[in-house]
Amino acid sequence: MGGPSAEREVSLSTGQGCAAALRGEGYEVIEVDAGPDLAQRLSELRPDAVFNALHGRWGEDGCVQGMLEWLRIPYTHSGVLASALAMDKQRSKSAYESAGLPVAPSLIRPKAEVMADHVMQPPYVVKPNNEGSSVGIYLVHEEANGPPQLSEAMPEQVMVEAYVPGRELTVTVLGDRALTVTDILTDGWYDYDAKYKPGGSRHVVPADLPDEIFDLCLDYALHAHRALGCRGISRTDIRWDERRGAKGLFLLETNTQPGMTPTSLTPEQAGAMGITFGQLCRMLVEDASCDR
Repeated sequence: MGGPSAEREVSLSTGQGCAAALRGEGYEVIEVDAGPDLAQRLSELRPDAVFNALHGRWGEDGCVQGMLEWLRIPYTHSGVLASALAMDKQRSKSAYESAGLPVAPSLIRPKAEVMADHVMQPPYVVKPNNEGSSVGIYLVHEEANGPPQLSEAMPEQVMVEAYVPGRELTVTVLGDRALTVTDILTDGWYDYDAKYKPGGSRHVVPADLPDEIFDLCLDYALHAHRALGCRGISRTDIRWDERRGAKGLFLLETNTQPGMTPTSLTPEQAGAMGITFGQLCRMLVEDASCDR
């Protein structure tokens, strides 16, 4: 848990919660804050399995997964390829399209070009191509006077994606089963604070949706999970423009390391399906493996 990414604090919260839950399930748990000596520490500890509670780059993009493959230590969540694909938003969207799943138009452009002029007709969203948790996301409104002025923290290449109005939906896939649909209600943009601060958003579980839309969300999330080659658990975010009915559903991204904090969506969905937090963590540990 922890690590050096922009999502370090969320990862620490996830790790602490999962460690406590696993101890409650009878496991012996050692908490490791991932640093430069991670490979050495794991070589010395030789755990039966690693519960990967890292978020963001290095821990979620195939890097730590590759190290664990090299050490031949079974680990939870997705493997190297699926993790790398899901973390790269543009490439994951290409995988969705190949599987016949709907996505919003998007492109990758240099940061300087995006700040110089509109590279897409507003409204659109600008975000890093390989970060999560709404870190560094800009919504450019239709009435915007000019292009966005991005922070220095933004990478040199960014994703520009057509904005899809409507409702923010999400679906967790556990194993080979899509659990349920959550409707995320906020007063504004679903940003980092809305995701992780108490009261930042309200979750309707299961979402109050027409049966066709609910079932399509489950189906799309399961097919996204398979298209990327995920294992264990994933969570796919979807936007729904109600005015367009079934044609208004668009997949945004799949998270192979969904948050497991007190305000996180995945444990909440599991709970709605009768799976306790401890049982959820146990399922992931029992599913731990190496790809090769």
